[in-house]
Amino acid sequence: MSKADGQRKSLSVHLIAGGSAGFMEALVCHPLDTIKVRMQLRNKLKTAVNANGSAVRTSFLGVGSRIVQNEGFLALYKGLGAVTAGIVPKMAIRFSSFEYYKSLLANPETGKPSMGGVFFAGLSAGVTEAVMVVTPMDVIKIRLQAQRHSMMDPLDTPKYRNAAHATYLIIKEEGAGALYKGVTLTALRQATNQAANFTAYQELKTLLLKWQPDRKELPSYQHLVIGGLSGAMGPLSNAPIDTIKTRIQKTPFPSGQSGFKRFKVVCSEIIASDGYRGFYKGLTPRLLRVAPGQAITFMVYEKVRGMMESWSKNVQVEGADPNYE
Repeated sequence: MSKADGQRKSLSVHLIAGGSAGFMEALVCHPLDTIKVRMQLRNKLKTAVNANGSAVRTSFLGVGSRIVQNEGFLALYKGLGAVTAGIVPKMAIRFSSFEYYKSLLANPETGKPSMGGVFFAGLSAGVTEAVMVVTPMDVIKIRLQAQRHSMMDPLDTPKYRNAAHATYLIIKEEGAGALYKGVTLTALRQATNQAANFTAYQELKTLLLKWQPDRKELPSYQHLVIGGLSGAMGPLSNAPIDTIKTRIQKTPFPSGQSGFKRFKVVCSEIIASDGYRGFYKGLTPRLLRVAPGQAITFMVYEKVRGMMESWSKNVQVEGADPNYE
């Protein structure tokens, strides 16, 4: 097999394994992301009240139950179309670019990168996926999730009907550049996410393999555990970035307002309405969404990749055997 054929086969493995992992993650964890977005968009000065005059609950369980009561259970899956439409290229880019950057940073003698090399490979992979896929996907998803309409009432028509319609309207009303609102913050969030995520995962995986010298590969449940632990690293380190990004991407920029000016205005609004704690709104559901999401992603990715590589080796062996029929 030529080097080019090997690279193409490796890319297809990342595409299929990453896409499968991403689809499962989105399906299981998307409701928590919807709750997180609603919490981040909530203004403390505009707290809603119940019919008896008491304030409604602001915990993530309270927000989730209120969405289901007012808008129907399927409202928790608002924006899922935008996520699933971008999940295959996102995961393909994430894993393939990480492996590519890791190979560039590897030690020429051992062929393996240092911990710092893995960190910068993850950092670069995060920026790459943010620019190519995540930013426009996030803008569309957040616009859909921010709509407070009942999916149980056919007469309650939202502005954005689905991901494709939202994309069309955003480009028509605001221009194609609107899909890249918050790209700098998204790139910063994704870069820190993947740097922390991949570094923690690779180190934990190496440690477990050292503790179990009889194993060549870890069992799925161990991939699940270390994937969840590594997945929690990102949200803990960059919650303010994610909150500001969500606020910026929710609404159109006022005419003539620059991105930096918008950033300062949003930060001031958060501090004025909620104080500095406002930057950490939605951290609990984000942790509950990202950590198990990464656990599922790594477990499914490693399982599918292992199956594909095993199948590929068997095909090569059978094809090379002149007596094989």
